[in-house]
Amino acid sequence: MNDLNQTHLNTNVPSLADAAACIDGILLGKPRAVRLALACLIARGHLLIEDLPGMGKTVLVHALAKALGLDFKRVQFTNDMLPGDLTGAAIFDRAKGEFVFHPGPIFTQLLLADEINRASPKTQSALLEAMEERQVSSEGVTRPLPEPFFVIATQNPVDHLSTNPLPEAQLDRFLMRLSLGYPDAEAELEVLRGEDRRVLLDELQPLLDPAALTALQRQARGVHAGDALLHYVRALAEHTRHAAGLAFGLSPRGALALLAAGRAWALLDGRDHVLPSDVQTVFPHVAMHRLGHGDARTAAHHAQAILDAVPLP
Repeated sequence: MNDLNQTHLNTNVPSLADAAACIDGILLGKPRAVRLALACLIARGHLLIEDLPGMGKTVLVHALAKALGLDFKRVQFTNDMLPGDLTGAAIFDRAKGEFVFHPGPIFTQLLLADEINRASPKTQSALLEAMEERQVSSEGVTRPLPEPFFVIATQNPVDHLSTNPLPEAQLDRFLMRLSLGYPDAEAELEVLRGEDRRVLLDELQPLLDPAALTALQRQARGVHAGDALLHYVRALAEHTRHAAGLAFGLSPRGALALLAAGRAWALLDGRDHVLPSDVQTVFPHVAMHRLGHGDARTAAHHAQAILDAVPLP
Protein backbone atom coordinates (compact mmCIF):
# COMPACT_ATOMS: atom_id res chain seq x y z
CA MET A 1 0.00 0.00 0.00
CA ASN A 2 1.26 3.47 -0.78
CA ASP A 3 0.97 6.19 1.82
CA LEU A 4 -2.39 7.94 2.00
CA ASN A 5 -1.35 11.10 0.20
CA GLN A 6 0.03 9.13 -2.75
CA THR A 7 -3.10 6.98 -2.84
CA HIS A 8 -5.29 10.06 -3.01
CA LEU A 9 -3.11 11.62 -5.71
CA ASN A 10 -3.76 8.54 -7.82
CA THR A 11 -7.53 8.80 -7.32
CA ASN A 12 -7.82 12.60 -7.43
CA VAL A 13 -9.20 12.60 -3.90
CA PRO A 14 -7.75 14.83 -1.16
CA SER A 15 -6.07 12.98 1.67
CA LEU A 16 -7.71 11.89 4.87
CA ALA A 17 -5.22 14.15 6.62
CA ASP A 18 -6.78 17.12 4.80
CA ALA A 19 -10.26 16.08 5.90
CA ALA A 20 -9.12 15.65 9.51
CA ALA A 21 -7.40 19.05 9.46
CA CYS A 22 -10.50 20.80 8.09
CA ILE A 23 -12.78 19.22 10.69
CA ASP A 24 -10.37 20.07 13.50
CA GLY A 25 -10.18 23.63 12.18
CA ILE A 26 -13.90 23.95 12.92
CA LEU A 27 -14.08 21.96 16.16
CA LEU A 28 -10.69 23.29 17.40
CA GLY A 29 -8.39 21.59 19.86
CA LYS A 30 -9.73 18.06 19.39
CA PRO A 31 -7.48 16.41 16.76
CA ARG A 32 -7.46 13.06 18.55
CA ALA A 33 -11.26 12.92 18.82
CA VAL A 34 -11.57 13.85 15.13
CA ARG A 35 -9.18 11.07 14.13
CA LEU A 36 -10.99 8.55 16.32
CA ALA A 37 -14.31 9.48 14.72
CA LEU A 38 -12.79 9.11 11.24
CA ALA A 39 -11.25 5.76 12.21
CA CYS A 40 -14.65 4.57 13.43
CA LEU A 41 -16.31 5.43 10.11
CA ILE A 42 -13.46 3.91 8.08
CA ALA A 43 -13.89 0.70 10.10
CA ARG A 44 -17.62 0.72 9.13
CA GLY A 45 -18.63 1.25 12.73
CA HIS A 46 -21.16 3.36 14.58
CA LEU A 47 -20.07 5.94 17.15
CA LEU A 48 -21.43 6.93 20.56
CA ILE A 49 -20.37 10.37 21.83
CA GLU A 50 -20.98 10.77 25.54
CA ASP A 51 -20.41 14.26 26.90
CA LEU A 52 -21.91 17.32 28.51
CA PRO A 53 -23.98 19.77 26.44
CA GLY A 54 -22.06 22.44 24.54
CA MET A 55 -18.86 20.45 24.01
CA GLY A 56 -19.14 20.35 20.21
CA LYS A 57 -20.78 16.96 19.61
CA THR A 58 -23.18 18.30 16.99
CA VAL A 59 -20.49 20.44 15.37
CA LEU A 60 -18.26 17.38 14.99
CA VAL A 61 -21.01 15.33 13.34
CA HIS A 62 -22.02 18.14 10.97
CA ALA A 63 -18.38 18.66 10.00
CA LEU A 64 -17.85 14.94 9.37
CA ALA A 65 -20.92 14.78 7.15
CA LYS A 66 -19.87 17.79 5.07
CA ALA A 67 -16.18 16.89 4.78
CA LEU A 68 -16.99 13.31 3.74
CA GLY A 69 -19.77 14.35 1.34
CA LEU A 70 -22.43 12.27 3.13
CA ASP A 71 -26.18 12.75 3.10
CA PHE A 72 -27.03 13.79 6.66
CA LYS A 73 -30.08 13.86 8.93
CA ARG A 74 -30.48 14.70 12.60
CA VAL A 75 -33.13 13.25 14.90
CA GLN A 76 -33.76 14.66 18.37
CA PHE A 77 -34.84 11.66 20.44
CA THR A 78 -37.66 12.10 22.96
CA ASN A 79 -39.45 9.71 25.29
CA ASP A 80 -42.65 9.83 23.20
CA MET A 81 -40.92 9.03 19.90
CA LEU A 82 -42.23 5.89 18.18
CA PRO A 83 -40.16 3.43 16.10
CA GLY A 84 -42.12 4.43 12.98
CA ASP A 85 -41.11 8.07 13.50
CA LEU A 86 -37.56 6.90 12.86
CA THR A 87 -37.88 4.07 10.35
CA GLY A 88 -40.93 5.27 8.42
CA ALA A 89 -44.40 3.84 7.96
CA ALA A 90 -46.90 2.76 5.32
CA ILE A 91 -49.72 5.29 4.93
CA PHE A 92 -52.87 4.72 2.90
CA ASP A 93 -52.89 6.77 -0.30
CA ARG A 94 -56.51 7.46 -1.32
CA ALA A 95 -55.54 8.39 -4.88
CA LYS A 96 -53.68 5.11 -5.43
CA GLY A 97 -55.99 3.04 -3.29
CA GLU A 98 -53.07 1.36 -1.53
CA PHE A 99 -50.60 1.75 1.31
CA VAL A 100 -47.45 3.66 0.34
CA PHE A 101 -44.28 3.48 2.43
CA HIS A 102 -42.90 6.85 3.55
CA PRO A 103 -39.23 6.47 4.56
CA GLY A 104 -38.22 7.86 7.93
CA PRO A 105 -35.08 9.89 8.69
CA ILE A 106 -33.05 6.71 9.18
CA PHE A 107 -32.82 6.45 5.38
CA THR A 108 -29.68 8.55 5.14
CA GLN A 109 -25.93 7.96 5.01
CA LEU A 110 -25.09 9.64 8.33
CA LEU A 111 -27.70 9.84 11.06
CA LEU A 112 -27.17 11.93 14.18
CA ALA A 113 -29.26 10.29 16.92
CA ASP A 114 -29.25 13.11 19.45
CA GLU A 115 -29.76 12.12 23.10
CA ILE A 116 -30.45 8.49 22.28
CA ASN A 117 -30.98 7.70 25.96
CA ARG A 118 -34.17 9.82 25.99
CA ALA A 119 -35.93 7.43 23.60
CA SER A 120 -38.01 4.51 24.80
CA PRO A 121 -36.37 1.06 24.79
CA LYS A 122 -38.64 0.07 21.87
CA THR A 123 -37.44 2.99 19.73
CA GLN A 124 -33.83 2.39 20.76
CA SER A 125 -34.19 -1.24 19.68
CA ALA A 126 -35.54 -0.24 16.28
CA LEU A 127 -32.52 1.98 15.71
CA LEU A 128 -30.02 -0.57 16.98
CA GLU A 129 -31.54 -3.33 14.84
CA ALA A 130 -31.16 -1.13 11.76
CA MET A 131 -27.55 -0.40 12.76
CA GLU A 132 -26.79 -4.11 12.95
CA GLU A 133 -28.72 -5.30 9.91
CA ARG A 134 -28.33 -2.14 7.78
CA GLN A 135 -31.91 -2.59 6.67
CA VAL A 136 -35.44 -1.78 7.84
CA SER A 137 -38.40 -4.19 7.78
CA SER A 138 -41.91 -2.71 7.58
CA GLU A 139 -45.22 -4.27 6.59
CA GLY A 140 -43.41 -7.50 5.67
CA VAL A 141 -41.02 -5.72 3.27
CA THR A 142 -37.27 -5.40 3.90
CA ARG A 143 -35.71 -2.18 2.65
CA PRO A 144 -31.92 -1.72 2.56
CA LEU A 145 -30.43 1.41 4.09
CA PRO A 146 -28.12 3.64 2.02
CA GLU A 147 -24.49 2.70 1.60
CA PRO A 148 -22.46 3.80 3.44
CA PHE A 149 -24.64 4.02 6.54
CA PHE A 150 -23.44 5.35 9.88
CA VAL A 151 -25.11 6.28 13.14
CA ILE A 152 -23.48 8.74 15.49
CA ALA A 153 -25.47 8.86 18.73
CA THR A 154 -25.03 11.28 21.61
CA GLN A 155 -26.00 11.17 25.24
CA ASN A 156 -25.47 13.32 28.31
CA PRO A 157 -23.74 11.25 31.02
CA VAL A 158 -24.95 13.33 33.98
CA ASP A 159 -28.59 14.11 33.15
CA HIS A 160 -30.58 10.98 33.99
CA LEU A 161 -34.07 12.50 34.33
CA SER A 162 -36.53 10.80 31.94
CA THR A 163 -33.78 8.73 30.31
CA ASN A 164 -33.43 5.07 29.38
CA PRO A 165 -29.75 4.06 29.52
CA LEU A 166 -28.64 1.69 26.79
CA PRO A 167 -28.15 -1.89 28.04
CA GLU A 168 -24.67 -3.34 27.63
CA ALA A 169 -25.84 -5.67 24.84
CA GLN A 170 -27.02 -2.64 22.87
CA LEU A 171 -23.91 -0.60 23.64
CA ASP A 172 -22.01 -3.37 21.85
CA ARG A 173 -23.56 -2.17 18.56
CA PHE A 174 -21.33 0.90 18.74
CA LEU A 175 -17.80 0.26 17.53
CA MET A 176 -16.47 3.18 19.58
CA ARG A 177 -17.46 5.47 22.42
CA LEU A 178 -15.66 8.73 23.03
CA SER A 179 -15.88 11.97 24.97
CA LEU A 180 -14.74 15.33 23.58
CA GLY A 181 -14.07 17.00 26.93
CA TYR A 182 -13.23 20.65 27.52
CA PRO A 183 -10.94 22.41 25.05
CA ASP A 184 -7.52 23.63 26.14
CA ALA A 185 -7.03 27.35 26.87
CA GLU A 186 -5.59 28.23 23.45
CA ALA A 187 -8.37 26.47 21.53
CA GLU A 188 -11.09 28.02 23.67
CA LEU A 189 -9.67 31.51 23.15
CA GLU A 190 -9.61 30.90 19.41
CA VAL A 191 -13.28 29.86 19.55
CA LEU A 192 -14.12 33.05 21.46
CA ARG A 193 -12.21 35.23 19.00
CA GLY A 194 -13.25 33.47 15.82
CA GLU A 195 -16.29 33.11 13.62
CA ASP A 196 -19.48 31.35 14.59
CA ARG A 197 -18.96 27.59 14.10
CA ARG A 198 -22.24 27.41 12.14
CA VAL A 199 -20.89 29.89 9.60
CA LEU A 200 -17.72 27.84 9.19
CA LEU A 201 -19.79 24.69 8.72
CA ASP A 202 -21.79 26.37 5.95
CA GLU A 203 -18.53 27.22 4.17
CA LEU A 204 -17.01 23.73 4.49
CA GLN A 205 -16.70 21.94 1.14
CA PRO A 206 -16.66 18.13 0.71
CA LEU A 207 -13.17 16.68 0.58
CA LEU A 208 -14.26 13.09 -0.03
CA ASP A 209 -17.38 11.42 -1.38
CA PRO A 210 -19.22 8.20 -0.46
CA ALA A 211 -17.44 6.20 -3.17
CA ALA A 212 -14.02 7.32 -1.92
CA LEU A 213 -15.01 6.54 1.66
CA THR A 214 -16.18 3.06 0.66
CA ALA A 215 -12.85 2.50 -1.10
CA LEU A 216 -11.01 3.52 2.07
CA GLN A 217 -13.09 1.06 4.08
CA ARG A 218 -12.04 -1.74 1.73
CA GLN A 219 -8.44 -0.57 2.01
CA ALA A 220 -8.63 -0.62 5.80
CA ARG A 221 -9.81 -4.25 5.81
CA GLY A 222 -6.66 -5.13 3.87
CA VAL A 223 -4.25 -3.55 6.37
CA HIS A 224 -1.95 -6.36 7.54
CA ALA A 225 -2.12 -7.68 11.10
CA GLY A 226 0.64 -10.18 11.86
CA ASP A 227 0.32 -13.20 14.11
CA ALA A 228 2.09 -11.43 16.98
CA LEU A 229 -0.43 -8.58 16.78
CA LEU A 230 -3.36 -11.02 16.70
CA HIS A 231 -1.97 -12.77 19.79
CA TYR A 232 -1.74 -9.37 21.49
CA VAL A 233 -5.38 -8.54 20.72
CA ARG A 234 -6.44 -11.94 22.02
CA ALA A 235 -4.34 -11.51 25.17
CA LEU A 236 -6.05 -8.18 25.88
CA ALA A 237 -9.46 -9.79 25.45
CA GLU A 238 -8.49 -12.74 27.64
CA HIS A 239 -7.22 -10.44 30.40
CA THR A 240 -10.54 -8.56 30.56
CA ARG A 241 -12.36 -11.87 31.13
CA HIS A 242 -10.53 -12.46 34.41
CA ALA A 243 -9.61 -8.95 35.61
CA ALA A 244 -11.09 -7.70 38.86
CA GLY A 245 -13.47 -4.75 38.77
CA LEU A 246 -14.94 -5.43 35.32
CA ALA A 247 -18.58 -6.38 34.89
CA PHE A 248 -17.92 -8.31 31.68
CA GLY A 249 -15.07 -9.61 29.56
CA LEU A 250 -14.43 -8.62 25.97
CA SER A 251 -16.27 -10.97 23.60
CA PRO A 252 -14.82 -12.36 20.35
CA ARG A 253 -16.92 -9.75 18.51
CA GLY A 254 -15.37 -7.09 20.72
CA ALA A 255 -11.90 -8.39 19.85
CA LEU A 256 -12.77 -8.18 16.15
CA ALA A 257 -13.97 -4.62 16.68
CA LEU A 258 -10.66 -3.77 18.36
CA LEU A 259 -8.73 -5.20 15.42
CA ALA A 260 -10.88 -3.34 12.87
CA ALA A 261 -10.39 -0.05 14.70
CA GLY A 262 -6.64 -0.68 14.92
CA ARG A 263 -6.49 -1.28 11.16
CA ALA A 264 -8.38 1.98 10.50
CA TRP A 265 -6.02 3.90 12.82
CA ALA A 266 -3.02 2.44 10.98
CA LEU A 267 -4.55 3.52 7.66
CA LEU A 268 -4.95 7.06 9.00
CA ASP A 269 -1.21 6.98 9.73
CA GLY A 270 -0.51 5.87 6.16
CA ARG A 271 0.72 2.40 7.10
CA ASP A 272 -0.09 -0.97 5.57
CA HIS A 273 0.31 -2.86 8.86
CA VAL A 274 -1.05 -2.59 12.39
CA LEU A 275 1.24 -1.80 15.31
CA PRO A 276 0.55 -2.54 18.99
CA SER A 277 0.42 1.23 19.53
CA ASP A 278 -2.56 1.41 17.14
CA VAL A 279 -4.44 -1.11 19.23
CA GLN A 280 -3.49 0.68 22.45
CA THR A 281 -4.74 4.01 21.08
CA VAL A 282 -8.20 2.74 20.19
CA PHE A 283 -8.56 0.28 23.09
CA PRO A 284 -10.26 2.62 25.62
CA HIS A 285 -12.80 3.72 23.05
CA VAL A 286 -13.56 0.25 21.65
CA ALA A 287 -13.41 -1.86 24.79
CA MET A 288 -14.54 -0.02 27.90
CA HIS A 289 -18.23 0.44 27.05
CA ARG A 290 -18.33 -3.29 26.28
CA LEU A 291 -16.94 -4.10 29.72
CA GLY A 292 -19.72 -2.37 31.67
CA HIS A 293 -17.38 0.28 32.96
CA GLY A 294 -18.33 3.85 33.73
CA ASP A 295 -18.75 6.68 31.28
CA ALA A 296 -16.46 7.75 28.46
CA ARG A 297 -14.79 10.49 30.50
CA THR A 298 -13.39 8.07 33.10
CA ALA A 299 -12.61 5.12 30.85
CA ALA A 300 -9.05 6.04 29.86
CA HIS A 301 -7.56 5.57 33.35
CA HIS A 302 -9.04 2.11 33.80
CA ALA A 303 -8.18 1.08 30.25
CA GLN A 304 -4.56 2.00 30.88
CA ALA A 305 -4.44 -0.42 33.82
CA ILE A 306 -5.49 -3.23 31.46
CA LEU A 307 -2.93 -2.21 28.83
CA ASP A 308 -0.19 -2.09 31.46
CA ALA A 309 -1.06 -5.61 32.63
CA VAL A 310 -0.71 -7.26 29.20
CA PRO A 311 2.84 -7.61 27.85
CA LEU A 312 3.57 -6.17 24.42
CA PRO A 313 4.36 -8.68 21.66
